Amino acid sequence: MVPTATTVAVLINPNYSPAQNELRDAQAAAARLGLQLVVLRANTESEFAGAFADLTQQRAGALLVSASPFFFSRRAQIVALAARQAVPTIYEWRKFAVAGGLMSYGTSINDAYRQMGVYAGRILKGEKPADLPVVQSTRFEFVINLSTAKALGIEVPPTLSARADDVIE
Repeated sequence: MVPTATTVAVLINPNYSPAQNELRDAQAAAARLGLQLVVLRANTESEFAGAFADLTQQRAGALLVSASPFFFSRRAQIVALAARQAVPTIYEWRKFAVAGGLMSYGTSINDAYRQMGVYAGRILKGEKPADLPVVQSTRFEFVINLSTAKALGIEVPPTLSARADDVIE
């Protein structure tokens, strides 16, 4: 979406333990792609302003918002800050794109809830939780918000739109 970006930022919640794994993956991907990665940290609402100020100061051409229940609960605020900074941003969950974020790519929350229901049913029917296999998500959703792309002056290639699971007009 932003082929000219040479610096990309990642916003992580340092108090969310899976964030360290995501950060390692982002660092490895940035190195493979020859991009400079700027790490922004926030674990309170008051830290968002400083993180987004750093984003501007570092001249990041794009932003990845890592998964965090805290970020999910503050998605409207994060989407608004990204819009104010006019930075193309990708999020993990579709609700960010629905809230006005540029795009999202991640597991389907609805599919995860459905799987939890299947597990609960199996346990209620007498299966032992320890005997149930560990299941990872197999359904991922890619969502693009065309209104946000237009506001950012980004033209979404038709091939990318065709690959999206959902395109918000």
